[in-house]
Amino acid sequence: MLNLQYFASVREQLGRESEQLDLPADVITVADLAAWLAERGAPWALLTDAQQVLVAVDQEVVDRERTLTGQEEVAFFPPMTGG
Repeated sequence: MLNLQYFASVREQLGRESEQLDLPADVITVADLAAWLAERGAPWALLTDAQQVLVAVDQEVVDRERTLTGQEEVAFFPPMTGG
């Protein structure tokens, strides 16, 4: 089972901080996951915007071509800026 975490403004827009899901067989990459979740409609489509939403798998920032086994923790969060 995939453990999804949503942080900061992503959490606020989606109205939830986490969920657990079983992936369908055709969801293979992080990009596939974001697209599958976006099928829920607005505001879920924001997850497909790689410029506005970063992704970490098992606490490591990854690109969207990272493959998934369905047993990871996947976190969606906005880019952070420092000062």
